[in-house]
Amino acid sequence: MLDIKHILDTKLWSNSVETWLIAVSIAVGLLLTVKLIRDFLVRHLFRRDQERDDDINALIAAIVKSVSMPIVAVLFAYVGIQGLDIPKKWGVWIPAIATIAVILQITRSLNVLITFWYKRYQKKYVHDTGERITTLRALTFVSRAVLFAVAVLLALDNVPGVKITTLVASLGIGGIAVAMALQNVLGDIFASLSILLDKPFVIGDFIIVETHMGSVEHIGLKTTRIRSLSGEQLVFSNSDLLQSRIRNYKRMAERRVVFSIGVVYQTDYQTLKTIPGLIREIVEGQDQTRFDRSHFQGYGDFALTFETVYYVLSPDYTIYMDIQQAINLEIYRQFEERQIRFAYPTQTLYLNHGSRNTAPEKTAASIQSA
Repeated sequence: MLDIKHILDTKLWSNSVETWLIAVSIAVGLLLTVKLIRDFLVRHLFRRDQERDDDINALIAAIVKSVSMPIVAVLFAYVGIQGLDIPKKWGVWIPAIATIAVILQITRSLNVLITFWYKRYQKKYVHDTGERITTLRALTFVSRAVLFAVAVLLALDNVPGVKITTLVASLGIGGIAVAMALQNVLGDIFASLSILLDKPFVIGDFIIVETHMGSVEHIGLKTTRIRSLSGEQLVFSNSDLLQSRIRNYKRMAERRVVFSIGVVYQTDYQTLKTIPGLIREIVEGQDQTRFDRSHFQGYGDFALTFETVYYVLSPDYTIYMDIQQAINLEIYRQFEERQIRFAYPTQTLYLNHGSRNTAPEKTAASIQSA
């Protein structure tokens, strides 16, 4: 028969098997207990959040869910081996590993907190301006960058034999070489921060970059994505985008409109005098407009040209086109009632019958209607 006591007293790495079993039992027992508690709390809190839409319950549930069981296993293994006789060379590393595990878990929980705050805020202001969402993304990015940087430095500071001051000094020299190799990528990243902080445009803005135009969909670390009018996605490098001339139509408070019309030269003087006033009445009869001026501009090649300027009190392009269409239709109706003829390209030929050897004399006049 097996001698159980003899087996339990057997030495394994300077510790008896019985001591090892006790250490493992403690670690496994604590791990299973924490896992059961975590799963119970997550189910209970998420259920309450769905019933009440409670932000506090949802936040606590998200933080509890972020508890990593592998990290917890490392911590409880550290607790379990406290009663063991550990070799000196391992005695330095085991506390360091446990400390790094705690740092990782705290970092995970804080990252969940930042993500939760961002999603809840975005959900709350889903119909708000793109400027608020863009600012929120910038704050989220900076918060995460600071969090991960601090976590890495704290973790390295707990690694035996690693001195942060020496490491930072060496990184300063190596960082120059890395920056030279990654200058394009770093340029895009700094351009992204400039866009997020300075806000030349935000998500939802309609912009024109050279010959490309569309609505801003996403501002990333390296690229900005724009949805064009025809439906495809345009991807711009952030650094190239800031070096371009950007026209932001979403920032336009009102739209200035200039249009011209031309009437034939046969129009009598009294009728010409009434046209600017007639156009003014038509423009002022439209909602969301502010009339500026309407004048007999000049003599065209084949038209007497009138230029009109007015403002649409909205940056929306569809509203502008609806108003311009209504104005055009009303001008056409009013001119038809008053028998005012629009000009169009014409050519008049004059023939001289005084001599057969005389070549015909030709003159041409043209008018352009807007």
